[in-house]
Amino acid sequence: MPPKLERFVSPGKGNGLRAAVRVKRGELVYCAPPLACCVSNKVSRDVCHHCFSRRETLLRCSQCKMARYCNITCQKQAWSGHKRECKCLQSLLPRIPTDSVRLAARLLFALVCFSLLMKDPKMASTFTLDVPYPAQEVMSALPPSLREPFSLIAKMTCNCFTISDGELQEIGVGLYPSLSLLNHDCRPNCVMVFVGTKLQLRAVRDINPEEELTISYIETLSLTEDRQRQLEDQYHFTCRCQHCDSQDKDRLMLSGHESTWRLLKEALPRLEGLKTESDWQALLEGCSHLLSTVVGDVPDENLYKLRITDMAVDASIHLGHWEEAVGYGEKTLPVYRQYYPDPHPVHGVQLMRVGKLQHYLEHIEDALDTFKQAYQIIKLTHGDDHPMTSDLRIKMEECRSEMVQQSSSSH
Repeated sequence: MPPKLERFVSPGKGNGLRAAVRVKRGELVYCAPPLACCVSNKVSRDVCHHCFSRRETLLRCSQCKMARYCNITCQKQAWSGHKRECKCLQSLLPRIPTDSVRLAARLLFALVCFSLLMKDPKMASTFTLDVPYPAQEVMSALPPSLREPFSLIAKMTCNCFTISDGELQEIGVGLYPSLSLLNHDCRPNCVMVFVGTKLQLRAVRDINPEEELTISYIETLSLTEDRQRQLEDQYHFTCRCQHCDSQDKDRLMLSGHESTWRLLKEALPRLEGLKTESDWQALLEGCSHLLSTVVGDVPDENLYKLRITDMAVDASIHLGHWEEAVGYGEKTLPVYRQYYPDPHPVHGVQLMRVGKLQHYLEHIEDALDTFKQAYQIIKLTHGDDHPMTSDLRIKMEECRSEMVQQSSSSH
């Protein structure tokens, strides 16, 4: 265990991690590569299966037709790990295993190779499978505790982490054993961000020695009832954190006339369907109509109005309606500030997103102010050396240079 962390028995939660020393807000607590990881099926056509970078065009594996790579270099570097999976994927076509099954299989391959390496290095270097996983050869080489495939997949599902890019979009899943000990809190004192597949755990509040380290397993911008239901369904426990017990934000999330905001709540499934189908024109029309209908009866802080406003931003950006996008985006910022009182990546990314829209529309002073707010958050949640932080510094410098040029030309 790293020197800043120690394992302990957390009352009512089982095992947990706590601080072994005082940790300051923004400090890197832990950084680790995954034991096993894979690109999510949702984005498998857009993300390199080796370095997890997004690319418009990717090379496709000619055998399994699924794995994709930035270039020949990534493909060659990935082959030692992909060759075992590749044969299995070929045998399953046109079916595609779920993310959890693929992650479990990768872990099995790694464990078997390690087991064979201990016995005979030559066996490990030539180990391949020609049958769908989990294969009999794999299972027989594993310890008894890992031979039950359904048990292993269940453990993967509960203990793996969603790997995201800089803008918090899902790109894959990974297993980070030490950090699987972290327990949940709906207002955690730590957050996780990724650089490629490497996971970074950072403190968002000052943490005292022996204080438990917590993360949020889910997106916390939801009603208490909905958060608890999701945690029970997915992780099989009832959350009793202070945020849940106080239900302190529920009243604000449901502010406004109930008969009116219920119209927004009932419309959400249809709008989310349009977003999934990338029907941006219909989505924008639906969001705009609803938001104009409830303008006086439901405040911006209402959870359902916020979700629809966010979807209006997405639709406007995809349609190139920049003025509409920045208008909707600016309405969300005071609300995000209320719901994310601690530095939080979601708040930082939203500020950065709106700042880019303001900059594109040459609202330079507004953009600089928004980028500054984003920077104050991102430098704590992502760290000084993260690409997102560097990008923000560049954006702020561009704004300052443009403001000097404007001032010079006006004289």
